[in-house]
Amino acid sequence: MKRLLFILSAIVALASCTASTDLSDLVYPQMDSAHSRWAFFASACRPFGMVALSPDTDEGDDWISGYRYNSPSIQGFSHIHCWQISGVSLMPVTFGEGFSDELFSDCSSPFSHEGEVVKAGYHKLFLDRYGIQAELTSTSRTGFHKYSFSDDGQNEKGVLLNLSSQVGPCRNTLASFRQTGESTFEGMVVSEATRRRPKPFNVYFQIVLNQPVTEIVTDDESGNVILCIDRNCKELQMKVALSYTSTGNAAANMEEENPGWDFTGIVKESKAEWNSLLSRIEIKGGSDTDRRRFYTDLWHVLLGKHTISDVNGYYPDNTGESFQVKRLPVDDSGRPLFRHFNTDGFWGGNSVFDNIWLLVYPDIAYEHAMSLMQYYKDGGLFPRGPSGANYTYVMTGDCNCAFMVSAIQKGIITENLDGIYEALKKNHEPGGIMEKTGYEHYTWTGGGLPYYISMGYVPFPNPLESDGYHQQGGGLTLQYAYEDFVLAQLAKKLGRQDDYERYMERSRNYRNIYDSESGWMRPRDINGKWMEPFDPYELADCGFIEANAAQATWFVPHDETGLAELMGGKEKATEKLNASMEKASELDFTSGKSHNVETQDQYKRIPINYGNQPSINTAFVFHYFDRPDLSQYWSHRIVRAVYSGLSPESGYNGDEDQGSMSCLAVAMKIGLFQLDGGVTDEPYYQIGSPIFDEITLHLRKPDGKKSDFVISCTGNSDENSVVKGAKLNGKPYDASTILHKDIIAGGRLELEFQ
Repeated sequence: MKRLLFILSAIVALASCTASTDLSDLVYPQMDSAHSRWAFFASACRPFGMVALSPDTDEGDDWISGYRYNSPSIQGFSHIHCWQISGVSLMPVTFGEGFSDELFSDCSSPFSHEGEVVKAGYHKLFLDRYGIQAELTSTSRTGFHKYSFSDDGQNEKGVLLNLSSQVGPCRNTLASFRQTGESTFEGMVVSEATRRRPKPFNVYFQIVLNQPVTEIVTDDESGNVILCIDRNCKELQMKVALSYTSTGNAAANMEEENPGWDFTGIVKESKAEWNSLLSRIEIKGGSDTDRRRFYTDLWHVLLGKHTISDVNGYYPDNTGESFQVKRLPVDDSGRPLFRHFNTDGFWGGNSVFDNIWLLVYPDIAYEHAMSLMQYYKDGGLFPRGPSGANYTYVMTGDCNCAFMVSAIQKGIITENLDGIYEALKKNHEPGGIMEKTGYEHYTWTGGGLPYYISMGYVPFPNPLESDGYHQQGGGLTLQYAYEDFVLAQLAKKLGRQDDYERYMERSRNYRNIYDSESGWMRPRDINGKWMEPFDPYELADCGFIEANAAQATWFVPHDETGLAELMGGKEKATEKLNASMEKASELDFTSGKSHNVETQDQYKRIPINYGNQPSINTAFVFHYFDRPDLSQYWSHRIVRAVYSGLSPESGYNGDEDQGSMSCLAVAMKIGLFQLDGGVTDEPYYQIGSPIFDEITLHLRKPDGKKSDFVISCTGNSDENSVVKGAKLNGKPYDASTILHKDIIAGGRLELEFQ
C-alpha cells in the first residue's frame, strides 16, 4: 500500500501541474536525427509510452532508417519506435479515378522542413505529393492523427495501411484485419523475430476514423489496404490504439485514454505531462542554447523505455515455452500497481540511470524495478534488456543489478529484499545470466563465468563455442568484478556475511588482468598468457567490449583507489589519466559523430570516448585520486565538446542507447555524479561542475513527501569550472562529495568558482 500511495502521489502531482514555463517548447526532438538510430527518434509520444509515433523517411538497418533529418521523403507514419519492435505504419494519400497498384509499392511523398513543427508530443509536416498537412500526437497507448486536405475534391482520398512495413531490423507481416463498424477496424501484425529478439511478437490494434469509410481497396500480395473516404472531406481525424495482448485490450486502451475527438486537447494533455516531468529540474542561467539542450537531454531520459502493459494491467509474457497473457498486480479498484516495460539493457548505465532516475524520478524508477522483477517471476531470470516480452540477453553481465541495489539503498524499494537478493544472486552463479553474452539465446558459455570464478578472470579468446556476441574476456572480467561488488553491498545489508565476503573477494578479480609492464588492463588467454600483440589503442578484436584497453582500464568504479595502487600510486595514476584526457581532447572526446563509425581508423585510437558507455565514468575517477578539481575541469570540457550542440548534426556523438548518454549529460550539467552507481549503504555523489547559475531539484521522497534541493553557483564559467569553496545549508562545506540523504532532505549547496 505504501508503494501504491507513492505512485498515486506522483499521478496527482502530474494532474495538478501547471508549469510556469512551458519547458516542452524548449525541447528540440530533431537533435542528432541525422545520426541517431531509428529507435530513438519519436516526436508524438508520451513519457515511456507504448506508442512512439513519428514519420519515417527511410527503411533499413538500425542506422539508416526511421526519421533521418537529411532524407527528402516520408514513407509513412509508424506507431512503434521501440528497441527491436516496430509496427503499424500508415500514410494519408490522394489518387485519381484510375487507382494504380503502384501506390501500394511506393506511397512516399517529398516533404520540406520549412513549415515543419516538431515538439515533445506533437509533429506537423506537409506531404507535397498529396497536398496533405499531417499532424500527429498521442496518449500513452494511442496515436492520434489529423489530416488536412488542400485539394478541390477532384481526387480520391484515403489512408493506406502499410501492415507489412519494416523499420530498423523489425519487419512486420499482416496476420489479420477486419472491419467492425462503419469507421472502425481491428487487426494484428506480427513483428517478426530478429537476431536480438528471437521470438515473433504480436502487435494488436484498433483504428477509428471520424469519417465514414466509403470503400476498402486491398492489395492481394501484401495484404495492405486503403481506407477510402469522401473525396470532398477537408479534414480527417484518426485514432490508432495498440496492445500487445489482444484487440479487445487495444479497444480498452482507446476507451480509457482517448475516447473523444479533441485533437487539440490531447496535444495540451501531452504538453502538460511532459512539463510536469521536465519541471522536476529547474534551471537558471546559461545561454538559451544551454537551456534548450538541457531539457532536450532530460526529454531523452524519459523517452527510451516503453510500456508494454495495457491500462487494465494485462501484459504479454514471452519468456516461457509458449506465449501467455498475464496480469500485473492490481489494487482494490482493479488498477495495476505499476507498468510493465520493454527496457533494452542498462549496460554501462550504473552511474547515470541510477543517478537521475533514482534521484529525480523515484516513482518511475520504482515501476521499472517492479517490472524487472515481474520478468524474474515469469521466466526465472532477472532480465538484461527484455524486448517483445522476452529475454534478449543484450550486452553482458548483470547490468540491472546496480539499478536494483541502488534503489534499495536509497529507500525506494523496501519490500521483498530477500527475494530480490535471490533473483540477483542467481545471475552471479552458474545457470544465471552472467553465463550469457550478447544475444546468446541457445548456449550458456559465452560469458565465461566458470573461468571467472575458478581462475579469477574470463579468458580471451573464449575457449568454448557460443552463439553470443561480446565475448571479450577483458571487458567481461571488469564488468563482473564491479557487479560482484554491487551484489556484495546488498548481501551486507541483509546480513549475509559469507556471501558478502565471497563477492567482495571476487570483486577484486579486476587485478588479475592489470598488466604492470604495459600499465593497462590486458586480456589473458586460457593459459594465463597476456595477449600478444597488444596495442592499448586498438579497438577491433581487442578483448574489451565496445572499447579499447585504454578506455576500459579506468572501469573499476568500485575500487579506483585500488587501481591507483596498481599504477604506482595516486599521483602516477593522475598523470596517466590526465594525459589520456589531453589526447582525447584532440578528437573532442568522441570517436566520430555516430556509434557505427567508431571503428574507423581516424576515430578508433582515442583513449577516452564519451560517445559510448564504457567511458561514462572516466572524468570522475580523479575524485578517487584526491583531485576533484580535475574531475570538475575535465567534465566541464567534455560537456562543452560533446553535449552542448543542438542541431540534427550534433547531439550525443555516438550511441545514445535509449537514454544512457542523455542521463550522463544531465548529471554532468547539474554537477552530481555517482561513479559507483550509488550502491553502498550510504549512497553519495561526486560534486562536479554545473553549467548553470542555479539548479533546483524538486524531489519526491519514497514516503510521498516533497523537498527542494538547490545548487547555486557563483563565478562559474567555461574558464572557471573548478569549485574553490562551498557551503551546505549556510555552513562551510569542504567535502568533494555529498550524501544522497542530505540531498533528498532538502536544502542548499552553494558552490563558489574562481
